Amino acid sequence: MAVTPENAAWFAGTFGKLVDNVGQAVLGKAPTIRLAVTCMVAEGHLLLEDAPGTGKTALARALAATVQGTHNRIQFTPDLLPSDITGVTMYDQNKGVWEFHRGPVFASIVLADEINRASPKTQSALLEVMEESHVTVDGTRYGTGRPFMVVATQNPIEQAGTYRLPEAQLDRFLMKTSIGYPDRTAMLKVLDGSAHPDRTRTLRPIIATSAVADMADLVSENFVEESVLDYVHRLSEATRDSPDTILGVSTRGAIAIVRAAKVWAAAHGRNFVLPDDIKELAGPVWIHRLVMSPDAEFSGATPGNVVAKALAGVEAPLVRGAGSA
Repeated sequence: MAVTPENAAWFAGTFGKLVDNVGQAVLGKAPTIRLAVTCMVAEGHLLLEDAPGTGKTALARALAATVQGTHNRIQFTPDLLPSDITGVTMYDQNKGVWEFHRGPVFASIVLADEINRASPKTQSALLEVMEESHVTVDGTRYGTGRPFMVVATQNPIEQAGTYRLPEAQLDRFLMKTSIGYPDRTAMLKVLDGSAHPDRTRTLRPIIATSAVADMADLVSENFVEESVLDYVHRLSEATRDSPDTILGVSTRGAIAIVRAAKVWAAAHGRNFVLPDDIKELAGPVWIHRLVMSPDAEFSGATPGNVVAKALAGVEAPLVRGAGSA
């Protein structure tokens, strides 16, 4: 069913309430919160690369509390096993049956803290569940439910004892962003409430978890004009053709930005996607997917430069809101 202007207006109002509610726990970070809520409604996963103590755990908890969902935190360490994430089948001697004991991945919002500290084998255990939203153990599938979102963190400073995330796993993250340190006004509020630092405990839910699934289903039908789809295609090709990259934006990456743009447009009260939505999301959705050539890295080029050049070099189409008809 096509999204009507009335649907888009309702969506924008609800989206704003979600952002404001999370903002009560993560102060002064509305742009990052908007990206996180967009990621959740688009049924994607978020990668946060930030220094310790900037509010990554608070963001995950606040998202879960806002949608009346569950939250689990997994501390990734070198000795973490795949079964520690997904769960394990154990024999119950009293009942005489094998029972599956669910791992911490079965939650609405899963915080994978310092994900790059676990071995590649353990990291790969997340691939199926992130892509398919289910876990397969001993040939049996167990669904995670909706919403399901992995919020993974990386520490960009301390790299000793870490493993680089494989490109296949990075491609599973819809967005990558950072929270950063609060500004002066927000910092003063944080310090003033230092006696009760966990603000997520007082958050009240805005909607039920089932409503998140309804929002996701609704916004998936948001209108995207063919010229905008072609714009995404041309931008993707520009990153692949760049002399600075070994690997440009994948097909999954192109699909990801369209999914995110549908949510982003509805969050602004529109039932159609504009090229500006693509431009605003290109950085968070694409930068982590690019693999730079060694020569480009040595000369100081970054994935952000590649995306910026693509946006500057590819002409955006004129869209007049055809989806509102």
